[in-house]
Amino acid sequence: MYAADNAKTAARAPLTVPKLRQMKAESQRIAALTAYDASFARVLDAAGVDVVLVGDSLGMVIQGHGSTLPVTVDDIVYHTACVARGLRSALLIADMPFQSYATVDRAIDAASAMLAEGGASMVKLEGAGALLESIRFLSERDIPVCAHLGLTPQSVLKLGGYKVQGREDTAAKKLLEDAKAVADAGADLLVLECVPTAIATRVTRSIAIPTIGIGAGPGCDGQILVLHDLLGINSGHRRPRFVKDFLADGGSIEGAIKAYVDAVKSGAFPTAEHSYES
Repeated sequence: MYAADNAKTAARAPLTVPKLRQMKAESQRIAALTAYDASFARVLDAAGVDVVLVGDSLGMVIQGHGSTLPVTVDDIVYHTACVARGLRSALLIADMPFQSYATVDRAIDAASAMLAEGGASMVKLEGAGALLESIRFLSERDIPVCAHLGLTPQSVLKLGGYKVQGREDTAAKKLLEDAKAVADAGADLLVLECVPTAIATRVTRSIAIPTIGIGAGPGCDGQILVLHDLLGINSGHRRPRFVKDFLADGGSIEGAIKAYVDAVKSGAFPTAEHSYES
């Protein structure tokens, strides 16, 4: 069975940045997950996961911190390099840690390390506004960028906790404006986290780049979960509404991940149970 999985993985062409936009155009749903080591990366690749994110969520699920803020560039580069060794087909994204892209000089240094040393194909950063300069700067230097709007975990201190974003009319309008702004600045992908279904769907239809939802309803072009949440592993933090334990019905780790991919691709996940209303 392991040999068969390897053969299946080898048959899949590596996913590229232009292919992501093509998938949106063709209404092919994008299945994404986090990973932090080579062994799980191999399992995700064999299961047909399209995009793998080395998230700064590792600060909470791997390192045991109370937030993502303590994660460093070196942490991300190390784990990205581990994951890269286990992938053959999935596109690899590395998270930019807190304040690592506050200036264009910091951004180019951190992103360069993640691509050249870590083996990532894209970097992810949170927010818009003043950070549009960093998105534009990286994009103009041929570094693919994934933006992240809605609930941005690196802003947890300012937000006052992990709360749904964009419920009020003013906030929803701002979210739509920011989504268009990051796309115009050169972002190739957009993660929407903890956003009401209606506004996430509107954003998705309003921009040319693909959207990946996490607690943003079924109207996004794709979905992502933290691997540990998908497997029902207790990371010591409250379980969000948008999480589903696929291991409970999958029977094995491999089965759970394959069930997740199938559910995303078919549109069976997420449902209203895993989404938020305005």
